[in-house]
Amino acid sequence: MRTPISDTPDHPDFDGHELTPALAERLARTRARVVVLGDAVLDVWMWGRSQRLCREAPVPVVDIDRSVGVPGGAANTAANLAALGAQVRLVTLLGDDAAAEQLCERLREHGVDDDHVLAAPNRSTVIKRRVLAGDQLMIRFDEGEQPPPDPLTHCLLDALADALIDADALIVCDYDGGLATALRKHLTAHRSRLPLLVVDSHRPADWRPVRPDITTPNAAEAAAALGLALPSNGDERVALFDRERARLFEATGADTVAVTLDRDGALLLSGDRPAHRTWARPVAERQSTGGGDTFVAAFTLALLAGLPETAAAELAQAAADVVVHRPGTSVCSNADLRERLLGRGGDVLTHDELAAALAAHRRAGRRIVFTNGCFDVLHTGHIAYLNGAKRLGDVLVVAVNSDRGVRELKGPDRPVNSEHDRAAVLAALSCVDHVTIFDEPTPAELLRRVRPELYVKGGDYRPEMLSETEVVHAYGGEVQVLGYVAQRSTTALIERIRAGAAS
Repeated sequence: MRTPISDTPDHPDFDGHELTPALAERLARTRARVVVLGDAVLDVWMWGRSQRLCREAPVPVVDIDRSVGVPGGAANTAANLAALGAQVRLVTLLGDDAAAEQLCERLREHGVDDDHVLAAPNRSTVIKRRVLAGDQLMIRFDEGEQPPPDPLTHCLLDALADALIDADALIVCDYDGGLATALRKHLTAHRSRLPLLVVDSHRPADWRPVRPDITTPNAAEAAAALGLALPSNGDERVALFDRERARLFEATGADTVAVTLDRDGALLLSGDRPAHRTWARPVAERQSTGGGDTFVAAFTLALLAGLPETAAAELAQAAADVVVHRPGTSVCSNADLRERLLGRGGDVLTHDELAAALAAHRRAGRRIVFTNGCFDVLHTGHIAYLNGAKRLGDVLVVAVNSDRGVRELKGPDRPVNSEHDRAAVLAALSCVDHVTIFDEPTPAELLRRVRPELYVKGGDYRPEMLSETEVVHAYGGEVQVLGYVAQRSTTALIERIRAGAAS
């Protein structure tokens, strides 16, 4: 049976407890049973120093200091799932060689069940070797790049059928076209019996007949599925995929498409709900791989743990942020995720700290966007609005009304969440860079101090209706009003929750 995905209008996307360190423990407690089917690779990373050129040709000589072999491809997805607390079975075809033995040993160390890993005689395991001098990738050379022959497909199908017993989800990792056509036909014929199906493929259109629940192409793969050129700008890519979402659903056969955008985060498209964009944590120039594997693993587990799709995407981005800041191929563990969420949720600044942080951003030439509000119970209207505000600049600051301020604005029974909880949840969103709390009726004094280039408000206002407009214009800033998503109201949501509790 497919596990239902919770993302209905009556279910707030973030309930004040979702994006906290406790979420990692929630994933682990779920003990989800996930099968990974696909192309497994042994990733070998070799680090060294280069101080001279080769005599035979003008190329660098790298003196290797250390070398490590780790699970790559589908095996890395499986390792990430296990590290986050899932019970994982990997179904794949390897060679009957030393590389296969090393890969299986690494998988067992990660807690991945390798009982369904097949060894094919006369076939070599795929190995991707990378040589780095310092942090600079010098060369990658691959071995064993050959798809599994069709005669072995029935062996994979037998292994898959056994692995899928009592499974909560199946993740298909099709990276080099090695999965046989006959295997896709089999999954199509047995689609109604499959659990939640997630496809991570370099060619997502190949999986259209299978009708996956979710597909997770990168930007280039999504553009290729549409037959369109890929824009170079991240915002233009987001606009393209949002505009072409109906064609993207049709081209991939998926109900939900999560397009990973590398340094620009990810874009979640699901039905007719507003597009949700996550924002990647800035990363220095460092050679790493596997961010997409971590994203699909965390996204799948979050859905199985009952999180709404938007919250699952935010958590997946947090997990991916962990691994892309590390060299080589790595995984995000429960402890890593807890630490990352703690770091994001803790970024609530005093006014002095905010002024210093924005001064540094301004010296770097970044455009500051500022907004404010109560944000008592975060819902899809807020998320769409905050993502829209982020797209207008480089750094998004959210100023949150204090508890006293909310009571004056909304009445004595509000807020339902404390100022610190509201600020922490906002700070956990990938689109939000800094959060602060203010106690005055309006943020006018704070605006005078930090002088953002753009002040944004949501609702049915006109700039001239806002008391803050005169302050912003006085120092040369701009004011813009963005509307909330229709039929999304914190007050109405709280009333529904209270009515349900009273019934």
